[in-house]
Amino acid sequence: MRPQKGSYPDYYENYIPLVKQNSVLQALNENEKEVIAFFSSIKPSMENNAYELGKWTIKEVLNHIIDTERIFAYRALRFARMDEKQPLSFEEDEYVKNAELSQRNLQDLVNEFETVRRASLSLFNSFSNEALLRSGITAAGRATVLAIGFTICGHGIHHLNVVSERYLKK
Repeated sequence: MRPQKGSYPDYYENYIPLVKQNSVLQALNENEKEVIAFFSSIKPSMENNAYELGKWTIKEVLNHIIDTERIFAYRALRFARMDEKQPLSFEEDEYVKNAELSQRNLQDLVNEFETVRRASLSLFNSFSNEALLRSGITAAGRATVLAIGFTICGHGIHHLNVVSERYLKK
């Protein structure tokens, strides 16, 4: 099943429509392969490239995808367990700035992404249909667990598109 409009904040509309699958588990699984193949195909000589001064490098983009997935998976867990407290938002630029990526390479981040996604798949696989429809409040508004899963995938697709269009454009 796909999340229905109204089961997530308008902001998620930037991501959920990018996901073509109708199952959150299928989407997470197929998106994992897509993200790994995409970032694994980038030459190591390009991993520290930014498309413009002040923009994130390719490594920073992948690290941002990883950080965001961890945070969204945590939110999904809280909402599935009916935790009523609103999770805090996060400042993505501060996370990137403090990620200490100078000693890491892109392949290391690809491996970390795979580990994080495997954990997310296990988490979402543990949710019943009832749990997937539970919701909670984020800084952007109310979202179901299902919508969060689709947003994790759509967020990754969004950034693959950005890297492809702005960093790797020929």
